[in-house]
Amino acid sequence: MEFFCYHRDRPGSTALRMELLERHWSYMDQYEKELIARGPTFAPGGDAPSGSVHIVDLPDPAAARAFAFDEPGYQAGVYRDVLLLRWRDMLGRTMWDFPGGRTGGNRYLVLGLGAGGAADLASAPGCRDDLIAYGPLLSDDATTWLGTAALVRAPDADAARGVLAVERYADIEIHPWEFGGRR
Repeated sequence: MEFFCYHRDRPGSTALRMELLERHWSYMDQYEKELIARGPTFAPGGDAPSGSVHIVDLPDPAAARAFAFDEPGYQAGVYRDVLLLRWRDMLGRTMWDFPGGRTGGNRYLVLGLGAGGAADLASAPGCRDDLIAYGPLLSDDATTWLGTAALVRAPDADAARGVLAVERYADIEIHPWEFGGRR
């Protein structure tokens, strides 16, 4: 079962986040085979981290909750909240398989929170080459569509927003993002 996990930073927690970076990476190393994508998000126009994305394949919702809430930064109070939802990999690959590689171009997390019926269940035509990860956000039993999450390479935030049908969502968040893990 695939899960989308987004830890959002608590204001003023950057120093603590940096202090725990090696512990965070060591924790994630335990999930190397299960990770589909990972990496930090940043405040618009800045270098300050604003969150941490992990898309992971785990046996069940209980294992996903343990993954999210046992993370050292969460345990120490780095994060203000955690969004944890079922997810479905529509590209059939990990971020490491992305043909565009780790560098070059701007990268974004595009998070569309649903309103009404399911939307964007297939990737937007013409942008597949710029999609790093893409899929619907679902309820724990995977029967209810709750939104869509994408990691995308795009020239700017407005172009990144274009991977979703804006009118089909209650809200769309765009966060600068980069490939995570050890360099």
